[in-house]
Amino acid sequence: MENTNPITFDGETLEDVESFTYLGSIIDEQGGSDADVKARIGKARTAFLQLQNIWNSKQLSTNIKIRILNTNVMTVVLYGAGTCRTTTSIIKNVQVFINNCLRKTLNVR
Repeated sequence: MENTNPITFDGETLEDVESFTYLGSIIDEQGGSDADVKARIGKARTAFLQLQNIWNSKQLSTNIKIRILNTNVMTVVLYGAGTCRTTTSIIKNVQVFINNCLRKTLNVR
């Protein structure tokens, strides 16, 4: 759809884009939630996998493992969650990821 009233800055017309990244969050035409949450889950999964030695450790208590999970993984997935629109599918995706992390951390099969 062609913009009939373009925005200009210093005499230049700004480009109309479908999505962009701002401060680590993906913003799209609908507000940015779906793509942003998928990207955050991916980043949190990477953080979780980098700590695999901690989750497998027999020397660390469950309490310490949960504290590490909350500070190093959950903060990544929940960053910006308070400002984006939430749908039931977004909530479900985040909850599935959290449950999987907890299951692996606590060795629940």
